[in-house]
Amino acid sequence: MKPVDQTILSFISEHHVLTLAVSRNNIPWCCSCFYCYLPERNLFVFTSDPDTRHIEDFTDGGEGPVAGTIALETKVTGKIRGIQFAGPMRLLAGEELREARRVYLKNFPVARMTKLHLWGVEPTILKLTDNRLGFGKKLLWRNSG
Repeated sequence: MKPVDQTILSFISEHHVLTLAVSRNNIPWCCSCFYCYLPERNLFVFTSDPDTRHIEDFTDGGEGPVAGTIALETKVTGKIRGIQFAGPMRLLAGEELREARRVYLKNFPVARMTKLHLWGVEPTILKLTDNRLGFGKKLLWRNSG
């Protein structure tokens, strides 16, 4: 895997809520999720119950790729920053689940009070828009392999 640009990794580590977009029968749906990111696995991790609309749409829709965003909320145009991403999603299991659970609970200890269904999105593309680097400046990362 090609290393992810440090500027992109820094932005991801500064935030904790992503918007996930799924589709079933050509009908889109979005949700917001607390996430942690495992850089060594290039994996966004979040929890979501199997009976939520976005998970039902994902599993009933053929489990294809998903897309998402992470955004800095600001009204100042020169400070706008955000990530767009896309890639395959899966329910985590085995060693990957154990590692993800440890990191997720470290970041969100209140999640210990619920049953965790940890999902992962392994982005194949990450695009950072950062207007601090110049209006409309984009950094693009694609998994080369």
